[in-house]
Amino acid sequence: MKAIECTKYGPPEVLEMKEVEKPTPKDKEVLIKIKATTANGADARIRGAVFPSIFNFPVRLAMGLKGPRKKILGVELAGIIEVTGKQVTHFKTGDEIFASTGASFGAYAEYICLPENAVMATKPTNMTFEEAAAVPHCALAALYYLRKGKVKKGHKVLIYGAAGGIGTFAMQLAKTMGAEVSGVCSTSGIDLVKSLGADQVIDYTRENLIQGTGKYDVIFDTVGKGPIAECVHALKEKGRYLSAVHLELSRIIEDIKITRKSGKKVIGGVAKYTTENLNDLKELIEAGQLKTVIDKSYSLEQIVAAHAYVDTGHKKGHVVIRVG
Repeated sequence: MKAIECTKYGPPEVLEMKEVEKPTPKDKEVLIKIKATTANGADARIRGAVFPSIFNFPVRLAMGLKGPRKKILGVELAGIIEVTGKQVTHFKTGDEIFASTGASFGAYAEYICLPENAVMATKPTNMTFEEAAAVPHCALAALYYLRKGKVKKGHKVLIYGAAGGIGTFAMQLAKTMGAEVSGVCSTSGIDLVKSLGADQVIDYTRENLIQGTGKYDVIFDTVGKGPIAECVHALKEKGRYLSAVHLELSRIIEDIKITRKSGKKVIGGVAKYTTENLNDLKELIEAGQLKTVIDKSYSLEQIVAAHAYVDTGHKKGHVVIRVG
């Protein structure tokens, strides 16, 4: 089968098309014919070894010193189950699914084997494979953090990076929770963020990022670039600041200081993905309350171009990879 391998860390050109052995499912695994995957920030950071400075060595030690030990990247996919293992009971041949591969990676290929208990569910009936492939990573992260932030009806929520992969889902999810939602983005993302139901859009290139103090119940920084002190100042008493990218030492120290002084809560860490949450997302999608924003679509053979575009930092929503 065809697969994209990352044999060393570096620019998009380190990704190479290879012929590799097609996997065979074990008794509790399913073999999936992949129809679509994505090029997202997580894959690009691993490919380029863009790790937080404080964790650079331990992450490289775990991932691979000179290149990823798991050479086939790709953290999410949508496809069709082609073979089921002897002990599989929840899925059957022909099921259309979407799934997160997580730290196992492997979605940049024509086929993959996943355990039956992986973060996997049948694909929403009203989504294409390309649309569904973009859900398991970013939408699960958005749902996890918003639930950690205890967003509820009547809350005022600010999403920083509202036009990005996590941001586009976070905007929609916060609305389903009954919140009044403001989105922060650049000028080019204003129309998109408005289309996602924003009650207010803040163009960070033209106006003050945060206007007023004690204004928001929750601020969700989806890209790890929001000014922490300014954001926390804009929170109401006992407000929550959520950070999806929360590993640089300087930001961790600032978080600790602000939390101690203000009493406002800073929530970060690694998002936990579950099949239950994936099924919750599926219900929202099929109810017409959640959609995928696709910026560009590439073939598997165009993976280098796809990663190059992600590296520009200008993508809106998701970059999808068609497989097969």
